[in-house]
Parts: sequence; C-alpha cells; structure tokens
Amino acid sequence: MRLSRPLCTGLLLAAAAVSATAQAQLPVEKLGQNTTLPFPPDPHRSYIVDFEFNNMVATRVVVVDPDQRKVLGMLSTGGAAPAVLSHDQKTVYTADIFFERYVRGERTDVITAWDTSSLSPKWEVKIPSKRASTLTERYGLSTSADDRFVYIYNFTPATSVTVVDTNKQKVVNELAIPGCILNYPVGKRRFASLCGDGKLQMITLDDNGQEVDRNATPFFDPEKEKLVERAAGDGDTYYFVTTEGQVRGVDLSGKKPKKLPEWWLTTEQERQDGWAPGGWQLMAVAPALNRLYVLMHPDHAPHKWEDPSQTIWVFDLKTHKKVGTLETPSLVWSLNATSDDKPLLLGTNVEGGLDIFDLTKGEYVDTMDGVSKTPTLVINH
Repeated sequence: MRLSRPLCTGLLLAAAAVSATAQAQLPVEKLGQNTTLPFPPDPHRSYIVDFEFNNMVATRVVVVDPDQRKVLGMLSTGGAAPAVLSHDQKTVYTADIFFERYVRGERTDVITAWDTSSLSPKWEVKIPSKRASTLTERYGLSTSADDRFVYIYNFTPATSVTVVDTNKQKVVNELAIPGCILNYPVGKRRFASLCGDGKLQMITLDDNGQEVDRNATPFFDPEKEKLVERAAGDGDTYYFVTTEGQVRGVDLSGKKPKKLPEWWLTTEQERQDGWAPGGWQLMAVAPALNRLYVLMHPDHAPHKWEDPSQTIWVFDLKTHKKVGTLETPSLVWSLNATSDDKPLLLGTNVEGGLDIFDLTKGEYVDTMDGVSKTPTLVINH
C-alpha cells in the first residue's frame, strides 16, 4: 500500500515526537564515572579471557561474579592478549599488541597493569614486539610469587621470555629459551619452560631479574607421546597430561624438577572404549579438595583432542582414583577451579557462556549465557 504525502509526513512527525519524548525521559549520562568493585575481591570473582575470533585486533577480559550470575565489568585489551592476576589481588596484567592504524601501521607491545577495583589501567610498560600472538593460554603470561616480576612468552619464531620488573616498571631482561615454550612460575625468582626434546628447563633469577642458574631435566619422551603443554598448577606443582590420558606431575619447588609417579586417567578397558582427555584448558585443580578435574571424550580420535566436551571426570590427587563425574548441558572448552574452601569449577563454553559447578556438592549449578564471544580461559584469584 502506498501512503499519500500528507499522511506519510504526519506519521513521521508523530514518530519523531514520540522519540523526542522518550529521549527526554532518559537521564543524562555522566561520562568518566565507574563503579568501584570491593577489595579484596570475592574469592569467586572470575576473569574470562575473550579471544574474539571475529576480531582479534582488540580483545577483552570480562569480569564476572558467578555466585550472583552478574557481569561486573570489562577490560578492553590489545590483540589476542593473555592475562594473569597478581598474587596480592590488586592487579590484572595483560600483554597487549596495538597497531598505529588499528589493523596496520607501527606495532606497539605493552604490559598493562589494571586495578582490580576500578578496572582501569594503573600503568603500562612498553615491551619488545615479540610477544607470542597465539590462542591465549595459561603461562604465556605469568608472575613471580611476590609479584615482583612479570614473565612474557615470546615467539618470533625464536622463543624467549621478557622479564618486567613491576617495582621499577621497566623491562629488565630477555632470556632465550631455544626449543622451549611458556613460563611456568616457580616461587619468587624462577620459572620453567617445556622443551621439544622432552626436558623441563628451569631458570633462576636474582633480585635484579638477571639469570643466575639454568638447568634441564628429562621429563617425557617426545618420540613416543604427545604431551599437552597446558598444565594445571597447584603452587609449585604442575600436572600435565598426554593426549592419550597419562598424567605427568612434577614438583618444581626443589633445586631441580622432581617427577611424580605417572598414572592414567583411564582404565585399559576405558581406553579401548575410546575415552581420552580433550579441550583447550582441559584440566583444573581445586587445592582445597586436592582434586583434579579433566574434560573427557568417549570417542577419542587423532587431531580431535582439543574439541570441547560435556563430560568432566573427577580424580583424587592422592590416590589417583576417579571419584566422580560432572555433566554439563554445554560444550565446555576450558576449565578453572577457585582456590577457596568452598570452590567452584568454572567452564567456558563454545557459545560464550560460563558453566558453574559447586564442587562441595559435586554438581552442576547454572550457566551464565552470552557473557563473552570466544572465551579461551577463565582465571581466578
């Protein structure tokens, strides 16, 4: 139907009048005002690292309260930026990449220190433009136990670790780690890296961030097994797993790495039936319960071990026995457990939601839908 000019004009004027009235009823927005979050943070406050596959030039960290099912705020970060939390709970560090013309031009890399209460930048340090631009994972960015140093994993494709002194707010070193990846923090002045020849390399620093010792310890056989580098840590103890399901624990608290007894997630029959671990950050440790949580697949196949899953197996880290199974309605890709006495298990799902489990009760609780786009990690204080 075609409207006559007078009628059409009248409808437009009426619509404009309604719109103007609606706009007049809205309060004037005051810019520059942010809600301050309480300190110290609630032990369940969580930070979802959102890789944003459809963007990647500018990514983000979404801050949520899983108990209240509430989004608390967001950090707008540089491209594919990894994030890590300080031990004193005051700071979120991100390793950001920016380009002068957004998608092109001169590249600038910085470490940004964000205040956990205001969610605003406190300071930043320019770092060498070498930071690994990969799918975000744990231990691509880490901190020393006293928060003095931040370690940044570089890949150019030569591998190295940039050391930033947070007191001086400056780069104090770059350490080559040829053939090795990531930086698993150990105590106040050490970090380990996993090497392609099957060794764990440990580097010790002094108070100025300078290397004073380096050693390498055989850890696995790369000719016979595929070890996943995305470990789950509990203090200075780290748990790795092979794509077939054999757990390799290591205690890094001593002068040299101490291998823990190896054990299987599965029985021989379960392996024959096709059960094996899978996912991105596929394991989590709840220290208060001394339990390990692992995403598991009933139809394991080569090149599919990073696929998400709806099944999580629960293991006692003392006995290495399976003690439970958790099921989720979503396809979960990455896990993390809170470190308090009433821990939650949190899983980022492929639809951008956060699945929540009460580990004291051993059950699925709820899902926060649509809180992110492509969540790769969830981290907690």
